[in-house]
Amino acid sequence: MTEDNKRAAGHEVDLEDMVASSDSGARKPAGTPGKLLVSIAAAWSLFQLWIASPLPFMLGFGVFNATESRSIHLAFALFLAYMAYPALKRSPRDRIPIQDWVLAAAAAFCGAYMFMFYEQLAQRPGAPILQDVIIGVAGIVLLLEATRRALGPPLAIIASIFIFYSLAGPWMPGILSHRGVSLFGLVNHQWLTTQGVFGIALGVSTSFVFLFVLFGALLDKAGAGNYFIKVAFSLLGHYKGGPAKAAVVASGMTGLISGSSIANVVTTGTFTVPMMKRVGFSAEKAGAVEVSSSVNGQIMPPVMGAAAFLMVEYVGISYVEVIKHAFLPALISYIALIYIVHLEALKAGLQGLESSNPPKPLVRKVIGFLGGLLLMMITALVVYYGLGWLKPVLGDATPWVVAVGLAVIYVALLKVASNYPELELDDPDTPIYKLPQTRPTVMVGLQFILPVIVLIWCLMVERLSPGLSAFWATVFMVFIILTQRPITAIFRGRSDMAADLREGALDLWNGLVTGARNMIGIGIATATAGIIVGAVSQTGVGLVLADVVEILSMGNLMLILIFTAVLSLILGMGLPTTANYIVVSALLAPVIVQLGEQNGLLVPLIAVHLFVFYFGIMADVTPPVGLASFAAAAVSGGDPIRTGFQAFYYSLRTAALPFLFIFNTDLLLIDVTFLQGVVIFVVSTIAMLIFAAATQGFMLARNRWYESIVLLLVAFTLFRPGFWMDMIHDPYREVPPAQFVEALGNVEEDSTLRLQILGEDDFGDPLTTYMQLPVPEGETGQERLDNLGLMLLIEDDKAIVDMVAYGSQASDLGFDFDQEIIEVLAPVDRWTKELMWIPAFLVFGLIVVMQRRRRDRSAAVTSA
Repeated sequence: MTEDNKRAAGHEVDLEDMVASSDSGARKPAGTPGKLLVSIAAAWSLFQLWIASPLPFMLGFGVFNATESRSIHLAFALFLAYMAYPALKRSPRDRIPIQDWVLAAAAAFCGAYMFMFYEQLAQRPGAPILQDVIIGVAGIVLLLEATRRALGPPLAIIASIFIFYSLAGPWMPGILSHRGVSLFGLVNHQWLTTQGVFGIALGVSTSFVFLFVLFGALLDKAGAGNYFIKVAFSLLGHYKGGPAKAAVVASGMTGLISGSSIANVVTTGTFTVPMMKRVGFSAEKAGAVEVSSSVNGQIMPPVMGAAAFLMVEYVGISYVEVIKHAFLPALISYIALIYIVHLEALKAGLQGLESSNPPKPLVRKVIGFLGGLLLMMITALVVYYGLGWLKPVLGDATPWVVAVGLAVIYVALLKVASNYPELELDDPDTPIYKLPQTRPTVMVGLQFILPVIVLIWCLMVERLSPGLSAFWATVFMVFIILTQRPITAIFRGRSDMAADLREGALDLWNGLVTGARNMIGIGIATATAGIIVGAVSQTGVGLVLADVVEILSMGNLMLILIFTAVLSLILGMGLPTTANYIVVSALLAPVIVQLGEQNGLLVPLIAVHLFVFYFGIMADVTPPVGLASFAAAAVSGGDPIRTGFQAFYYSLRTAALPFLFIFNTDLLLIDVTFLQGVVIFVVSTIAMLIFAAATQGFMLARNRWYESIVLLLVAFTLFRPGFWMDMIHDPYREVPPAQFVEALGNVEEDSTLRLQILGEDDFGDPLTTYMQLPVPEGETGQERLDNLGLMLLIEDDKAIVDMVAYGSQASDLGFDFDQEIIEVLAPVDRWTKELMWIPAFLVFGLIVVMQRRRRDRSAAVTSA
């Protein structure tokens, strides 16, 4: 073996080890222990499918309540963590030491304690006996060790600090002090209730996340991962910097079904990074493009690194609403990344790879694209309205008819696929000089889109729960894995039914095992993050953080957001996506909400959660701990720190978006019509491309310094036109508080009043907050006030809350007895803020003209 081959082989082993140690466990024991490890992993997958299915309720056995399910889920995760993850770097990888067997059994028992002793624990709530405390302490210690093994020290250290803080409250200095928690109180809260380890986060992991991760693993085992990469390369590889554009799209498609940015980097990066380097990208830039696109996969619905399901629980809105709000920023961010890659290619004069497609005139390309788009739209309309018509006609038989219809479409797609050669798995070490043809590549894997359609249909149209939707999509995926080989082989006329079925069953088994092993880290992360959430609820440390941020920011809104963003980055360092979101949302989302209310920034809760989530995700990129950057550097052979800085530079657009949707919630499609949504999408996309051109220092030609500044201002104006319009014309007029009832009667029914209210906080100290008051129905101001459930006492020029009806809209909004309304702002008729887009586009047009002239002059000089 030559030196190069040895290095390549070692490099491949390092990569496999990196993904294994971060995602599925680096240990692969031989013999009976190895079989036991994969069998328990497969059993975990089957258990999760069982509790997600309707079967337990139909058959009347194997029904578990939420707490029991969480307990069994954690027991599996803990047992497999000690089996699959070695304790130290020097620990054996090919066998399981005796101490790990003992720890695995003890940890699984502690995890399953809530399930095994559920009735006894239910009879002594809040009064743990010595046995409970011993099990709880052992469980917390073993969970922290499992976290260290599976996820590295950061999360284990943070959780340990919060446990210490809970116990050492009375001895803490200044504002950090609290009354403290006894050991019995700590164990009861963290291990024996659903406030700590067995809280919402572990519940979401049990109910939703596992099934989506399993669905992604089965999709990958069926060949969808390779299909996505090949399709992206066949479509985009021949453009300027084509492999980099293909990397962005492939990582985006993989990110839809992947819950880990590191796995995403290595899965797609193994193929894309060498090709980017081949067309002229440096090792650092190739790695940075892969990092940026893989991390972007974590903000892309429907999975969002499992954070989407947690947002449902934490924000209290439906899954469909979460997807609606998160979709536009993620899509804009992806389009901008493709443009950044294009600009890099233009700056360096890079070309694409050679296309295998026969040359087509532009008109035929456009007609083909529009024809495909039209076909998709017609298919969507037929499916939506066709099934909508079928349901009333067929009644209970509809699912069976739809299932038969799906099976027919599936077989028809396999028939189409059989007319083209199978996709081969590429060796990343062999150079590719010619791209695969687009049509055969696309046609050979269309069946992989069907389970994704089933998933989206169940979520968006049937409005099933995410867990049940993922269950039906997974069932269909199992059917595809078992049948696609034999059916395709029959169509190709070379069937070996027994061998094909055996290979399908093996793929299914491997998918069940891989899905479970990929879930070990997520299950452990959600449980450990539950310790932090539990400590926040038990000690009130969230209020302390709010005080610290307020003192540092001196009440300045922008400084509050910047400090929160920096804290999210710090807390997110070294944490996987799921744990990352749980930690930053538990600690920092309430800070923005609380300080925003006190300083006049009234933001929907989903915008706040997306803000901290985006910055937590950015920690995967940011040096010195950006795990995804280290993974990409291992693939590209570049410097990890320089790769991290370059990736952060590419990801500036992702860092800018949260600030924009905090101040302009139109980007999250909140309270906008369909037509407004389309306009916002188009303008926001243009704005983000202009922002990318400004930060990259290049558009049609290299930017002059003043052009970059002007482009940033243009992008800002397109994103937030209200900023300038508010300076020209105030959106509100001030009304004396004593005239509040008249103001309520004078405004339109679907508008809002903005109020400033003086009341008391929980400690009896004066507290000023702002509030948006939606105007209720009613003919007069008094009638609307009654419908609000509010009685006011008007004394001189003061408006004081006299009574709030229980369960009324006023009560839900936070009105309370004896509060004083000190400011009332009523909306006024004014020019629409979107008028500010006109001067912004005119200035942008001027810069385009200037740069085009400069580009043409330099081209003329070069040709001369």
